Amino acid sequence: MTEGNFVDYVKVHLSSGNGGKGSIHLHREKFITKGGPDGGDGGRGGHIIVRANSQLWTLYNFKYKRHFSAGHGENGSKNRSSGAKGQDIFIEVPVGTIIKNFNGDTLFEFIEDSQESIILEGGLGGRGNWHFKSSTRQTPRYAQPGKKGKLLDVIFELKVLADVGLVGHPNVGKSTLLASITDAKPKIADYEFTTLKPNIGIVPYHDFRSFIMADIPGIIKGASSGKGLGHYFLRHIERNSILLFMIPSDTNDLKKEFEVLISELREYNSELLDKNFAVALTKCDLLDNELIDEYEREMELIFKNIPFFMISSISTMGLNKLKDGLWKLLNN
Repeated sequence: MTEGNFVDYVKVHLSSGNGGKGSIHLHREKFITKGGPDGGDGGRGGHIIVRANSQLWTLYNFKYKRHFSAGHGENGSKNRSSGAKGQDIFIEVPVGTIIKNFNGDTLFEFIEDSQESIILEGGLGGRGNWHFKSSTRQTPRYAQPGKKGKLLDVIFELKVLADVGLVGHPNVGKSTLLASITDAKPKIADYEFTTLKPNIGIVPYHDFRSFIMADIPGIIKGASSGKGLGHYFLRHIERNSILLFMIPSDTNDLKKEFEVLISELREYNSELLDKNFAVALTKCDLLDNELIDEYEREMELIFKNIPFFMISSISTMGLNKLKDGLWKLLNN
């Protein structure tokens, strides 16, 4: 999925380096005419190494460069001199990146800063002819060729890491909330699917503390089966510690809208329901005091053991209570 500078899915072609050839050489110097074999080993081919970097937040670097080739090992030489190793290629990816093959199998996962893995090993260098001397074969005139490097086509897929993920149908006020309590500048408009990429912001809290909030694009019924780019959006929810379900106050059926969201998450990955979650009723500035009291009684009946909040991102109603509640959930 590519939207502006945010890229979270790319196909990459990797090739490691070939190993260098072993040397076939017989030692010669002044006064030593038959010094025996002294061919050195070939250098190994370069590896492809992937490293996680917490300063990156998108796979945008791979939008135009998707082919990576490591250096080849150099050949061995006389005096048992080994060839130089091929140059390793280091590829930096954001924390939260997973690497899959084209069958969808996960090969590597990067969840910590500076985590490194060798994705593709270079070919071994061939052994020089001095390895093959013996009492019956004192001047071997052959050496091993280096092993060929490997080729691999993989998929880099980014899942956004955040403390709190905003979950809801399109146009329920997720981006407006993110903009009101963080310095993020998500696109906000009065139509569905304004948000086509996850937006991340840092929520300031008391005593210089903070937590990370992610605005996930809207979920619609059938998202778990891919409707509305559901698979692209839902995978970003997997790495959030807390899910904040957002339901607008102008909904026709509060309980049904919540159940649709829960159902889509269950269909996509039932483990998502093991996370802590809370519910926020948005756009409460549209309600008078009587309706607010009525909604509060209804939410107490529906969400018995689930924390819920009544908020307005425009008037800032209930936002401090929301931050207090989310911080409490994060630290329990």
